[in-house]
Amino acid sequence: MVQARDVSGGVHFHGAESGTARPDGPRPRQLPADVRGFVNRQEELQRLDAVLAEAGGESLVAVCVIAGTAGVGKTSLALRWAHKVQGRFPDGQLYVNLRGYDPGTPVSSHEALQRFLRALDVPAQAVPPDTEAAAALYRSLLAGRRMLVTLDNAATVGQIRPLLPGTPGCLVVVTSRSRLSGLMVRDGAIRLTLNTLHEDEAVALLRTLTAGYRPEDGADKLTELARLCARLPLALRIAAERAASRPQLPLDDLIRDLRDESALWDALTAGDEEEADAVRTVFAWSYRALPEDAARLFRLLGLHPGPEFGSAAAAALAGVGTGQARRLLDVLVGVHLLEQSGPDRYEFHDLLRAYAADQAQREEPEEDRHSALRRGLTWYLRAADAAQGRINPPEPHVALDPPAGDIPETRFADYAEAMRWYEQEHANLAAATREAEAHGLDRLAWQLPVVLRSVHMLLNPFKEWRELGHIGLRAARRLGDRAAQAELLESLGTACSQSHRLAEGVEFHREALTIRQERGDRLGEALSLNDIGLIRLRGRQLEAAVDLFQRAGQLFSALNAPHWEAVAQANRAESLAEQGRWDEALTGIQQALRAHRAAANPGSEGNALRVLSSVQRGLGRPGEALSSARRAVEIALEHRNRMWEGYWLLELGQAQLETDQAAEALVSFQRAGAVQRQLGDRAREARAWHSTGNAYARLERWQEAADFQRRAAAVHRELPDPWQLALALEGLVRALRQSDGPQAARPYWAEALHAVADFPDQRAADLRARLRTALDTTG
Repeated sequence: MVQARDVSGGVHFHGAESGTARPDGPRPRQLPADVRGFVNRQEELQRLDAVLAEAGGESLVAVCVIAGTAGVGKTSLALRWAHKVQGRFPDGQLYVNLRGYDPGTPVSSHEALQRFLRALDVPAQAVPPDTEAAAALYRSLLAGRRMLVTLDNAATVGQIRPLLPGTPGCLVVVTSRSRLSGLMVRDGAIRLTLNTLHEDEAVALLRTLTAGYRPEDGADKLTELARLCARLPLALRIAAERAASRPQLPLDDLIRDLRDESALWDALTAGDEEEADAVRTVFAWSYRALPEDAARLFRLLGLHPGPEFGSAAAAALAGVGTGQARRLLDVLVGVHLLEQSGPDRYEFHDLLRAYAADQAQREEPEEDRHSALRRGLTWYLRAADAAQGRINPPEPHVALDPPAGDIPETRFADYAEAMRWYEQEHANLAAATREAEAHGLDRLAWQLPVVLRSVHMLLNPFKEWRELGHIGLRAARRLGDRAAQAELLESLGTACSQSHRLAEGVEFHREALTIRQERGDRLGEALSLNDIGLIRLRGRQLEAAVDLFQRAGQLFSALNAPHWEAVAQANRAESLAEQGRWDEALTGIQQALRAHRAAANPGSEGNALRVLSSVQRGLGRPGEALSSARRAVEIALEHRNRMWEGYWLLELGQAQLETDQAAEALVSFQRAGAVQRQLGDRAREARAWHSTGNAYARLERWQEAADFQRRAAAVHRELPDPWQLALALEGLVRALRQSDGPQAARPYWAEALHAVADFPDQRAADLRARLRTALDTTG
């Protein structure tokens, strides 16, 4: 589960990272490169210096808004100043382009928080799914640090406010076309309004950018060129590049061309009409001078689902080889119609992206546009499928159409390379799914979410997972593809299960089960029965879980699917153990363990050993339980699988407690909690807190025990998980009786009894009896 918490006020594991800022913590350096040929703006730079001097980093979080029309140079000024003062912020610099005025979807506050938290060493799986919780974690990590935060191209105050630090020492620089008055009123921000360059400044910029490339041009000619560009730095840079690349052509000729350039289209607005006309004219002037193949790539890139992309995606859109795409991208970067943001990464200025999209609509036939978009989205699908093969290989693959010759093939060497690609492209993958639906490409619209399910299962991006799953489900329903519908329903059910939306999840799985039964898909039917059983087990509906796993196992057996039969058998044994039916559980888990060992399936073997250890503890065989749990953790470490390690360490700690190794158990629980925090599983992290509280109680460190049980109870109450809540409250009661006396503990007894009242199994009955005895003895 993704962590939703503010780590600044909670209890912390002894010896573990607290999550707050550390002197040796990460120091991100996210600023893009400084702008070449930056001139003038001295007055504005001095005003920014004054903001920094006034803030002093001691009493407030300083916020400065650089406002102005499109193309006026807001980003250039912010980056020039940020590079100038970065030494004043030793803990690092964060940067995000919020794309508030991009033709596509702006970057949301939560997306920006995800990027910042990853830069601050928070694993992707541990980023909270809720914006408020993610912002709280972000503020906690920035507390006590001196960092420069640059929020480029913001559109609204709501987009910005969750990204503001909460404590002094940081400076936030925002660029926007909007005045963002709400930041002035509520947050005390200072606004610097950037106007177009003065005439002499515009001429100086043209001279700087053309120096060394052509004979010195007269001041009157440069002044005329600057006027035609409305003295906007974006337009001036494009015009200067055109002039520099034609050193023998008199500037008079270039000016005449620019005057004569038709600007009949009106898709763009950029402030007042004079500035809009100038921007349109300069774009058209530069675009029409491109070689035809570069011009075609430029306009087709306007169809790309996101503003940033690599050369392979560009090649797919254009239907050319990757090498040719790189050459054409270099041409576009050279004339400032495209920016290179990193190794093999390119992006548009938002005005240029709108212009490219408009040119595609005007110059590309509808059929060609549709084909280009299909190629681009298909490349993302096939690359995501290749990444799945490295990130989560056991998951079944979608049967994709044969690759077309004009779509580059993508391969990944290992898990790390595939995961890096996913993290870089995940916004484009989501945008590709939305574009597929918007343009009626329903087969791609359902296949993309199914392919992405395997990585979603590991990273738990619940909001995106559910959104894409519903897009896919709608597409599959439009196509009448029942098999695809079942896949999407299963994915949505798993998303709900892993985010503790159990009632919603079981409905998705039931619908998938119905479809698979109607289609005669017996393997799919068995998988759905197993999925529903897991939800029943998680919700402690144990009799139902046992029955579902029994039915699934029988189907798997009839289908000669021994791996899945052993999986269902192990799940059934765990359900029996939760009921306290230890002998039946032992028989089942031993059979499953033998099957997994015979098939050389280490993950399933380790999980079976975890269940076996729990059963051995229930049977009063703590030494055997310790041996089983140790072997499970060894398997996790041998395969460097953090998910296995974090889960199986919980059982190792329990076995260590049973063998009077409380100090060793404490270490195991702390390691488990740290891993679960990285994985973003709130439920299992809370179980680690509960177990840590039990270990502290065994060591008679009652206050620490109470702190951990209280924190565990809060999470289980929120999820909600009444069984785990009752266990944590029982531990809290025990600790409070020792530390604060029976009366302090009494309210939690009542809550624990209420939480466990409706569970019919023997273990629940035993817990109720213990709680009632404790109540009776305190009076």
